[in-house]
Amino acid sequence: MAIMDTSTGPDVSTAAVAVAVAAVMVSTLLWVALVQLVWRPYAAARAFGRQGIRGPAYRFLAGNIGEANAMRAAATALDRRSHDIIPRVLPHYHAWMSRYGKVFVSWTGPIPALCVGDYAMAKEILADRTGAYGKPDPGAAILALFGNGLVFLDGDDWARHRRVVHPAFAMDKLKTMTGTMAACAREMIRAWEARAAANNPSGEIEIEVGNQFQELTADVISHTAFGSSYLQGKEVFEAQRELQAIAMAALYSIRIPGIQYIPTKSNVRRRRLEKKVRGTLMAMIHERQAAVAKEGKGYGNDLLGLMLEANVAMCGGGNGARRMTMDEIVDECKTFFFAGHDTTSHLLTWAMFLLGTHLDWQDRVREEVLRECGGEALPDGDVLGKLKLVTMVLYETLRLYSPVSMLVRMVTADANLSGIHVPKGTLAMIPVAILHRDVDAWGDDAGEFNPLRFRGGVNKAAAHAGALLAFSLGHRSCIGQDFALLEAKAMLAMILRRFAFEVSPEYVHAPLDFLTMQPQCGLPMVLKLLD
Repeated sequence: MAIMDTSTGPDVSTAAVAVAVAAVMVSTLLWVALVQLVWRPYAAARAFGRQGIRGPAYRFLAGNIGEANAMRAAATALDRRSHDIIPRVLPHYHAWMSRYGKVFVSWTGPIPALCVGDYAMAKEILADRTGAYGKPDPGAAILALFGNGLVFLDGDDWARHRRVVHPAFAMDKLKTMTGTMAACAREMIRAWEARAAANNPSGEIEIEVGNQFQELTADVISHTAFGSSYLQGKEVFEAQRELQAIAMAALYSIRIPGIQYIPTKSNVRRRRLEKKVRGTLMAMIHERQAAVAKEGKGYGNDLLGLMLEANVAMCGGGNGARRMTMDEIVDECKTFFFAGHDTTSHLLTWAMFLLGTHLDWQDRVREEVLRECGGEALPDGDVLGKLKLVTMVLYETLRLYSPVSMLVRMVTADANLSGIHVPKGTLAMIPVAILHRDVDAWGDDAGEFNPLRFRGGVNKAAAHAGALLAFSLGHRSCIGQDFALLEAKAMLAMILRRFAFEVSPEYVHAPLDFLTMQPQCGLPMVLKLLD
């Protein structure tokens, strides 16, 4: 018995220690959860309240996500003559701003989200170079779609990526790509012409142009970024469309730490798609590197080639600059592919919608196009630079139907924002779609389509410079904005000189924020071939 007692003693002791350790761990986790989910939201709400900033009440764990989702689900279609899309696209912000003012606090889960509905405050955030307003962690689903590139990086990593990517977007380089852009558009237009010619005697056809523009801009980015055909880039295009749906579902859900590692159906599918996209892009990169090694030539004049060349040159100057890794290059390629085709396709779609509902402007713009680039020749960069009215229409389209309805920053340290103390860990939400309709900035016709407001240039269109936030502002503004505008000009010019068009009676005006602004029900257009 004595021997048995001696042998069981250590087991009892070990079990007791394990229980004690487990109790400490559980207590610690509970304490951390209590601090994160109860105390910090309470403290942040009080801190804002003392400054006169209020908003919808915090709800445990979920914040206001449930309320926002319910308001989005209840939003109805609009009159096609109305450009007041806020009650549909941002119905929760529309409701809360009318109740609490331009600056209020809501809750993204347990994280306070300060609505910055004031231009001066928004500019202060976007112009900051101290790092006080960084990019928030977008989550695994968003990163699978965009890649962890320029869009989300901060600090030294952002600066390093910018040095490599920037040469590819120099205007002289972009102008050399306009021929490719126009050639891709010509193939689409020829198919439309054939359909219209077969539909005698009227020559009218109805086409859902939204999907057409998606395929067209994917074809353009395949050629101009990777020197490949649309068929080669189609795998990336299709995978990213599915990743976009997964990202949107994640964006409007409660983010639970570590949930991205659980093998849910969505996570498994996301990883498979991510692997597929990476494999396709890596194959393109390796093919380019092999050609350079074999033939001893340069990397090429497309976006990928210019980026690879700049990356190699980074270490040639003896300044100790660090190259981008292969994974980092793949991340930037993901951004090229998604942002490069998605933004432009929807810019074209909304420009067609606006010109298809404002026929007087369609006539004015067509007259300019025929004067500057009539005939059959493909427009080049210099010709496109002469299309002043087309440029005004595109800017006004970006104002009324900005690709991004909200810009988000994370406050990385306690900050003073225009006299307001903002605690560390607060999300700063800049409602672009709302600011673009601010009467104080844009005038009494802020809700109307008036391209002439941009006749003096983008910085003189509003009461103060920098009011157009479609591509953000300051040193973090979108590096691809010139590419997008050049591509949209080329395509719109080629369509205008061959077709007159109106929005179909079947169209339902239901703008949707699906990471980028797009018509939920597509855009059916009635096109008539011009003589």
